[in-house]
Amino acid sequence: MSSALGGVQRLGTSVAAGAERFLTGAGFDRAPWLVVAFGCGIAAWFVLPLRGQWLALLALCLGVAGGALALLREDGRLPFVRQAIAALALMVAAGCATVWIKSVLVGTPGIARPVAASFVGVVLSRQEQPAADRTRLVVAIRDPDAAARPGVPQKIVRVRLNVPLARDDAAVREGTLVQFKARLMPPAPPMLPGSYNFARTAWFQGLAATGTVLAPITVLQAGDGDRELLAPLRRALSHHVHGQVAGSPGGIAAAFASGDRGGIAPADEDAMRDAGLTHLLSVSGLHVSAVIGGVYFLALRLLALWPWLALRVRLPLVAAGGAALAGIFYTLLTGAQVPTVRSVVGALLVLAAVALGREPLSLRLLAVAGFLVMLLWPEAVVGPSFQLSFGAVLAIIAVHGAGPVRAFAAPREEAWWARALRNAGLLLLTGVVIELALMPIVLFHFHRAGLYGAAANVIAIPMTTFVTMPLIALAMMLDLAGAGAPAWWAVGKSLELLLWLAHFVAAQPGAVTMFPAMGEAAFALFLAGGFWLGLWRGRARLWGLAPIVAGTMWLAALHPPDVLISGDGRHVGFTGLADNTLVILRDTRSSFARDNLTETAGMDGAVVPLDQWPGARCNADFCAIELQRGGREWRFLLSRGQDQVPLRDLAAACEQVDVVVSDRWLPYVCRPALLKADRATLAQTGGLALDLAAGQVATVAGSQGEHGWWRAPVQRPRGSKSKQAATARQGPVEAAPARSPSAGSSLAGTPPARTLPAPSATQ
Repeated sequence: MSSALGGVQRLGTSVAAGAERFLTGAGFDRAPWLVVAFGCGIAAWFVLPLRGQWLALLALCLGVAGGALALLREDGRLPFVRQAIAALALMVAAGCATVWIKSVLVGTPGIARPVAASFVGVVLSRQEQPAADRTRLVVAIRDPDAAARPGVPQKIVRVRLNVPLARDDAAVREGTLVQFKARLMPPAPPMLPGSYNFARTAWFQGLAATGTVLAPITVLQAGDGDRELLAPLRRALSHHVHGQVAGSPGGIAAAFASGDRGGIAPADEDAMRDAGLTHLLSVSGLHVSAVIGGVYFLALRLLALWPWLALRVRLPLVAAGGAALAGIFYTLLTGAQVPTVRSVVGALLVLAAVALGREPLSLRLLAVAGFLVMLLWPEAVVGPSFQLSFGAVLAIIAVHGAGPVRAFAAPREEAWWARALRNAGLLLLTGVVIELALMPIVLFHFHRAGLYGAAANVIAIPMTTFVTMPLIALAMMLDLAGAGAPAWWAVGKSLELLLWLAHFVAAQPGAVTMFPAMGEAAFALFLAGGFWLGLWRGRARLWGLAPIVAGTMWLAALHPPDVLISGDGRHVGFTGLADNTLVILRDTRSSFARDNLTETAGMDGAVVPLDQWPGARCNADFCAIELQRGGREWRFLLSRGQDQVPLRDLAAACEQVDVVVSDRWLPYVCRPALLKADRATLAQTGGLALDLAAGQVATVAGSQGEHGWWRAPVQRPRGSKSKQAATARQGPVEAAPARSPSAGSSLAGTPPARTLPAPSATQ
């Protein structure tokens, strides 16, 4: 035993000494790694579901930091290892504590249940979306839950409303007191495991409900003016741009000028997304950089024409100040959204570096910008916008900091055409590197990857930066003299070319590749490899390829879940029945439900209703289908009607299947062999993803845990025994206990025709 302990001790000492030698000769910046650790602490709070785990993480980090400072001797040995362990552990703990504190301070619980009623409230914001035939309002109203309970203290909550254009009123502005009839819903949790979590976004944005207005809005009292100083200017600018350029080109121009994306047609947005150009539609780093860079260049050139000033004042400092003011004004004008604020913070740091004569693009500046953003908006860490923007900048810094690239880009005496070709090659290389760096992020959040996005961006980014945005600025200046029409015509043509490029790229074979939900473990491998490649120097950075290769192999081995069940039990999808085909329970008109099913399954092929599938048997009440997975047959029974079903027939049908799925409460007598996913069960678990061959069930609730935005709906009280015996719809809210396939799972026989359809003639 003593020899084994001695061997472990010698191994630990050897590893620590090797790590010390590596850190001594690496020549790296500490700040970026500390910021990465801070972000990891934030991400860990979102990934870990339970409060006890958050406390355990904090205790572990503090213990590791204290142990590193206490156990590693301060005699000159292992100083880098000692500092690294302590500092990284403390930053992880700080990140976890930061996001936890913000969640407690600003988190807004959603309303307990859907409610349709008449409300009175004050309009906080208005966003017109003509392409979607609606206007979106954020309104402050009395909490519907508290209003329904006398004696409960009243509180004000914010709700987001979609107002059809036919029910909109131009007089409804910020500050207006309005009365409206609407159906409000709690913020939607993920429909399926791995789907978009709007409830989490609403929690940090302070939204308690979303809904749709059901009747024309009544203005009770006109507002006292816009609460935001630049809101009237933003709306007037958007309307002016739409009046000069029609259709989606006008919507894109308005998005560049004022941040209003409501005028872009859905088909054009889809094409921009599939071509990898959707980042151009939201005001972020590219647009802020174009504005700040343009103002800096013009200010520097124009001020240089005044010799008296040029001889007495540092012109780069003055130009940087003017560019900073222009960037801040542009950010406020476009609504000061979080991605824009992140971008302007980074741009201001770059301007400060330029004014001080420092390197404008460095890992240290990126780390400072990232830390400031995470300190103010820690929830942004798990969102795609933060990851994409900072990932792109990190990729640019890493590739342009590599020795071979620096040598290739170094100035030299050469012909203009050779310099142009070299710059074009650098631009293409940068685009490819950015596309590869961001592909895991896009796959994780959107389950799709574009193959031609790098080539499309090589054309689209310079055209947007150096042609479209300067033309928009020129057109607005010429409009002051009533001579902006030619410039607006050029703006429209440039944006028509951009849309043509998007549609052309999106229409190419293989332009978009769909993938099933990646999972957090595989995503973590890609992130670890990306950080290692981007933050280390020299050959040591090549070790980052190891986790990336492992993540790629994991990604290649992914397969979609066999069955996807939405949290309300209404939408069920079956995969693997035919190549690139998803069989769904209901032929829904909801694009939201269909998109969630296809994206989570990683499919972009045909979608076939279950009652049209040859292997299914359906009647007005239920559908039945058998799947062959893992060397056995799995039998499913799925409810599709709303009529009352005789209790005896239902019990007999449930007994002969493995899984029952229903959007209604089913009684205790419905006892399938393995799983009863009725409304009661799904209210607790959320959406489900079944991997039949592996025998695994993924739930939405399993990834939400004790975070404030997740709570199971309030259950209805159980009915009396007489009511339980009447119909299946009136049974108790209770799930049947799971039974193993070997314990009474006989699948022979045919259930009663009233409940389970008889086999079709094609079988």
